[in-house]
Amino acid sequence: MHRYVKGARSERELINFFYKLNYSVIRSAGSGVNSLSPDIIVIKNKKGFAFECKAWDRSSLSIDKDRYKSLMDWESNTGMNTFIAWRMNIKGWYFIKPEEMNETDKHYTITMTNALKIGRNLNSIII
Repeated sequence: MHRYVKGARSERELINFFYKLNYSVIRSAGSGVNSLSPDIIVIKNKKGFAFECKAWDRSSLSIDKDRYKSLMDWESNTGMNTFIAWRMNIKGWYFIKPEEMNETDKHYTITMTNALKIGRNLNSIII
């Protein structure tokens, strides 16, 4: 399956989850490409979250340094909790704060093992 199709389908899954919980949901117009805002923004009762969505079947996940910086700037400017939302096959969604990723020469990265150890899933996000 083409990577973009899989990513868009995963984004819709996350959008529907929050919509069913009566969150107001916005999908960024530039979602799926290098944009200035996160892929999805959800708000309910003045509490909001921003998500950069990744559907990745590998043992680690990386984002480039420019994207990392834009997510950190977004969180600083809006005050919204901002997460990398990683959709893992079979395991479901896991949410990583950008600062939980490790810096390399060109990217910020996290292994699946570390993301699972953090253990931040959908249920822990909405509490």
